[in-house]
Amino acid sequence: MSADRFQRFADFYPFYLREHSDRRNRRLHFAGSTLVLGCMLQLGWTRDPQWLLWGLLCGYGFAWVGHFFFEKNRPATFQYPLYSLMGDWVMYADIWRGRVKL
Repeated sequence: MSADRFQRFADFYPFYLREHSDRRNRRLHFAGSTLVLGCMLQLGWTRDPQWLLWGLLCGYGFAWVGHFFFEKNRPATFQYPLYSLMGDWVMYADIWRGRVKL
């Protein structure tokens, strides 16, 4: 994959979904993203920066377990960090909307 393969997020997102074809991986992403939101709420309430660290650990930890153990692929964040972050939250919203199955 070349670094300039995706010029638009709309082109990247179908690739992102293929990289998350295993239901267990999607579930781990969903759990991690939900925990990230909880950590960000705690950060806002307490102003304690440790919640930022916990949020990063929850988000990346759950996702990377899903990729390394279930998908057997490298997370897209290594090659497309911004698009991957966007993809995480679009997929999270699509799961809530019923467009992506858990």
